[in-house]
Amino acid sequence: MSDSAQDDHERAPTVSPEQLRRRARLMRVVNVPMRRLLKLPFATPLSRRLMLLTFTGRKTGRVYQQPVSYVADGAELITPGGGRWTLNLSDQRPIRVRLHGHDRRAVPELVRDPAEVTRLLQRMLAANPRLASFVPVVGPDRQVDQARLTEALEHGFCIVRWHLDAPTVAR
Repeated sequence: MSDSAQDDHERAPTVSPEQLRRRARLMRVVNVPMRRLLKLPFATPLSRRLMLLTFTGRKTGRVYQQPVSYVADGAELITPGGGRWTLNLSDQRPIRVRLHGHDRRAVPELVRDPAEVTRLLQRMLAANPRLASFVPVVGPDRQVDQARLTEALEHGFCIVRWHLDAPTVAR
């Protein structure tokens, strides 16, 4: 078997559009109690890996609350940005983040450089191996599949690097 054929053979199966739709429906249901738990005024076991974002929709002006996973990276937090919620973020516009039972201000930085996204995903996987189960560019071997990453980046995937304690909060 040639190297490229073997690489194709060993690559994890691509997640189908139907599987992505099912996963999105499930997350909509699961996010309802997650929002309530993450709003509590004290840290919970969930808040060790999840935080609650509050931001305004760019088109509707509606306020949204989105639970997301995160990993600390020095003084910053990093989050996989695979959903449509990232379309409402812009670099240098702070939003409110509920972290460990406390509101903080954070400025998102949308990272789309393939090498940096790969580095940050590897950092996230080292801290939270469960990430492999919900980030479709990570294979079962917990390695970033570069072909799938390239395709995902073309469709809007990014890593959000959160700079905490921004001077103002967008409303």
